[in-house]
Amino acid sequence: MPLPKLFPFAAVLATAVVATPLHAELAVVDDAGRKVRLARPAQRIVSLAPHVTELLFAAGAGAQVVGAVAYSDYPEVARKLPRVGGYGNIDMEAVAALKPDLVIAWKTGNRDAHLDKLAALGIPVYVNEPRSFDDVARSLESLGVLAGTERAARSAADAFRARRDELARRYGARPRVRMFYQIWDKPLMTINDEHLISDAIRLCGGENVFGALPQLAPTIGVEGVLAADPEVIVASGMGEARPDWLDQWKRWPKLAAVASDNLYFIPPELIQRHTPRLLDGTAQLCGFLDEARAKRRPGSRDAKSG
Repeated sequence: MPLPKLFPFAAVLATAVVATPLHAELAVVDDAGRKVRLARPAQRIVSLAPHVTELLFAAGAGAQVVGAVAYSDYPEVARKLPRVGGYGNIDMEAVAALKPDLVIAWKTGNRDAHLDKLAALGIPVYVNEPRSFDDVARSLESLGVLAGTERAARSAADAFRARRDELARRYGARPRVRMFYQIWDKPLMTINDEHLISDAIRLCGGENVFGALPQLAPTIGVEGVLAADPEVIVASGMGEARPDWLDQWKRWPKLAAVASDNLYFIPPELIQRHTPRLLDGTAQLCGFLDEARAKRRPGSRDAKSG
């Protein structure tokens, strides 16, 4: 009879079916509040922001990144990725040519029109916008889920949280230091308390003198800085070199930060990117604020208020 000859094959087939895992749908809520669904872990990812590229590599998904925007320069291997324009001017044809199964966008950096076009093409888009240290860790974990690299991503997130907590224990309870964080000079720009950088300021025992302003990255005037009279000024600029405009504050020798020689520079990629390296910049910031505390004269306004 044919049945005995067919039965062993049927048994093997049944075993194979049972042993083969079925990919459950992946679903993650992004920072725009939308649920992003994938049938399987993404294998061709395009990054639309330098910090997103860095986050993907940190989450263990670097091998799946097939394209990125300009200035995606960390880690070193990211410099070799095909470019799809800049984060504010995406080359949509270049993105489509890479045939991505997932695009990671930056909420405040990418244009809505570009993201709408990607959605029209049927390409899944995850929108990223970290506003706190916790958001950076959560971003790592979410990207790990979408890329199928959960273990590496979770490890990176745990390491980030542990280092953050160590810095907070060391510096968080120290006397307050009133400071002004300068993004740029023309126009003169800073950040409010909702910005990720203000999370670093608070962790280090600092107080953002413009924290109450409603805009995330407001434009201010020189008169406003002079009136606030910060004890410390920290600038970032655009590159690895200290910007010349930071020392232009020396034109006002009575400004507290100038009088105490508390004009500091932190490379922007260490303090303005929403990545694990943010803690490198935070450690520098904490050290600068400690220097400022050590320079305080007994009886000075900042010594009393701190």
